[in-house]
Amino acid sequence: MRATYVLKRLLQIIPTFIAVMVIVFLLVRLLPGDPASAILGDRATPEIIERTKRELGLDRPIPVQFLLFAERLLHGDLGESSSLKVPVLRLVAERLPVTLFLTVYAAVLGVILAVPLAVLAAVRRNTWVDSLIRGIFQVGLSLPVFYVALQFLTLLGAKLAWFPIGGYGEGLGGHLYHLFLPALTLGFNLAAILLRTLRSAILEVLTAEYVEFARSKGLKSAVVMSRHVLRNAMISTVTLLGLNVGALIGGAVITESVFAIPGVGRLMIDAIFGRDYPVIQGLTLVFAVLVSLVFLVTDLVHARLDPRVEHA
Repeated sequence: MRATYVLKRLLQIIPTFIAVMVIVFLLVRLLPGDPASAILGDRATPEIIERTKRELGLDRPIPVQFLLFAERLLHGDLGESSSLKVPVLRLVAERLPVTLFLTVYAAVLGVILAVPLAVLAAVRRNTWVDSLIRGIFQVGLSLPVFYVALQFLTLLGAKLAWFPIGGYGEGLGGHLYHLFLPALTLGFNLAAILLRTLRSAILEVLTAEYVEFARSKGLKSAVVMSRHVLRNAMISTVTLLGLNVGALIGGAVITESVFAIPGVGRLMIDAIFGRDYPVIQGLTLVFAVLVSLVFLVTDLVHARLDPRVEHA
């Protein structure tokens, strides 16, 4: 893989980050309500509210606030939470590993569900097996994430008591156990998206001439499927997986609230209700960087699977 291609993709992240920084700074200030009033409560006097605004720098013009925000950001300072009085960077460092673990866990479960079932559906095309698999995941695709989370929580957590209904657990085994239901919630929705694309790609590749040639050489079906069919069919699926990581992170915001998981998603919800500008800005920028890095890795993997991408 050429170094110039990697460098080009890295440089493309910079304008994206700047655009996100400007947009999120402006959007959080369009939220209804006054941050100082949200922090102090309804009983605060106008004098105390004005003093709090001065302390938070909210009494300054918007351009001045943005320049101060950008200056702090260049020094690696995401500011201090106006409600928790804790540096945002510390909050991110404490909560981000939980969300990253949940996101990766959900992506792995989604791939584990999608790949074998997509192969089975493609091989058994237009049979009851194919219809059943597509029907189940079509239902999952049409349901909102929070509804699927509540159903898993009620059935597998509360009624059957197979899994805990909240928390993060201790150690790797505890994390895997406690986060299984929320990861399955996100992974099920992802699997539904990947399955449709991968099934169609497999059916298309199965009719290719090089696949027929491989079969004519007497190769076993499993070898043909793994070496020739899946490798080429996975190109579009890898791209789709990368594009849906942003949706996974967005789904984690809701899922963490449903399952009481101490991640950045739950922190974001609390910050929005509390009008905590620094936390909202910091978390959104962190999300933007993570999604950009995932897109970068996706492009590199895509280029690895299909070298023609580097010259496009």
